[in-house]
Amino acid sequence: MSNSQNKTDVILIGAGIMSATLGTLLKELAPEWEIKVFEKLAVAGEESSNEWNNAGTGHAALCELNYTPEKSDGSVDIGKAIKINEQFQLSKQFWSYLVSRNLIRNPQDFIMPIPHMSFVQGEKNVAFLKKRFEALSNIPLFKGMEFSDDPVKLREWFPLIMEGRTVNEPIAATKIDSGTDVNFGALTRMLIDHLKSQNVEIHYKHHVQDIKRASDGSWKVKVLDIDSGTIEYHTAKFIFIGAGGGSLPLLQKTGIPESKRIGGFPVSGLFMVCKNPDVVAKHHAKVYGKAKVGAPPMSVPHLDTRYIDNQKTLLFGPFAGFSPKFLKTGSYFDLIRSIKIDNVLTMLAAGVKEMALTKYLIEQVMLSNEQRMEELREFIPTAKSEDWDIVVAGQRVQVIKDTKEGKGTLQFGTEVVSAADGSVAALLGASPGASTAVHVMLEVLEKCFPQQMKVWEPKIKEMIPSYGVSLVANPDLLHEIHASTSQTLGLAERELVYS
Repeated sequence: MSNSQNKTDVILIGAGIMSATLGTLLKELAPEWEIKVFEKLAVAGEESSNEWNNAGTGHAALCELNYTPEKSDGSVDIGKAIKINEQFQLSKQFWSYLVSRNLIRNPQDFIMPIPHMSFVQGEKNVAFLKKRFEALSNIPLFKGMEFSDDPVKLREWFPLIMEGRTVNEPIAATKIDSGTDVNFGALTRMLIDHLKSQNVEIHYKHHVQDIKRASDGSWKVKVLDIDSGTIEYHTAKFIFIGAGGGSLPLLQKTGIPESKRIGGFPVSGLFMVCKNPDVVAKHHAKVYGKAKVGAPPMSVPHLDTRYIDNQKTLLFGPFAGFSPKFLKTGSYFDLIRSIKIDNVLTMLAAGVKEMALTKYLIEQVMLSNEQRMEELREFIPTAKSEDWDIVVAGQRVQVIKDTKEGKGTLQFGTEVVSAADGSVAALLGASPGASTAVHVMLEVLEKCFPQQMKVWEPKIKEMIPSYGVSLVANPDLLHEIHASTSQTLGLAERELVYS
């Protein structure tokens, strides 16, 4: 192939939910642009986006207690919960637009209605949950949330959790029926198939090895064709690095100033999956607990009804762990190779600061199966070892950077890093990740294509009616959007079938 043929407008690295979302947005906004996708693995959505590699929660802060921290004065901070919920609404609107235009079909293959619940034990935690409920239930986004500390009521909500439980301390839960379970693997594959039908080139088993600036300001990408062993060079005006945990090393290769003094801290995870259909049938909810003291936010224990391949399953976890790999299919040298002269002090500072986290992760790795069963029994007192198997979840790489809180601060969240001229952007971080993919990719467009945004805005608003509008401040619009997305995605009628 001659290099002239290898010029394109946009290169997306990684065929996960982020690249798939960005590619789909760009094809609606600038259909004439040429796009190429390079994916190291043989199929789309196999790493962080895969349905077995994430919790599949449509993260809307309905039940995740780490999004509503308690402040020093005892009040509950709901700012982050509102933000994440609004961001998830953007995703639902975009998916509805795609379904209503027949660009993707069969929404039941990727999104299901499922009640979201929070469950706590002990006087202090019950008091916190009540305060959280009181703060959120006045907000239109959280309409319909219920609170109960009555064991009889809780038995109705989650019979499996209450079965065989001796209640010798206060317990409480909140429940909201507008929650969802999302199969991000299935959704990614649908979006990539759609892109293929729009003449987007998808190159599987193509490993991006290097990214260099060309003299004309465009980017030159060195790609290994894994099957043939040949090296190809492709150039593009804009590159998006959406390679999950593999994004950081590629971002570092660009050499942009914004890539300096950033490190990555890999965290692995395990889930327990129930193989007894009788047990699976007794539970219908995503139930989130409270993280143990010293545990990272992404290790909040939860018992989840999931729909994978249209099959109802039950997962519990995650159990955090440590692996120096940045991807499940990565190398044991990933962490070492990511340490550069410009980020070594940042990384060392984080190492000193995060001793408690490191200790926690090592303890988690050392857990025996029986110890994991003990943690599960805090949720399901009657759980039997023979009913549960272990599934290794995906790798997450938490961002480490210098912030006003100090050097080497570990960031929990999803973050876009882009060049000042907008020619390259990378996605780093973890949860809420996939759930907020549409919001995050709109942020990429705003940062990287500011001059086009004015022209694109009407189309964006057609696809995502609440773009640029606060739904909290516009309850009528929220009600309208909630009704239309539920109908298009088939959530309302399936809620009746499955409840």
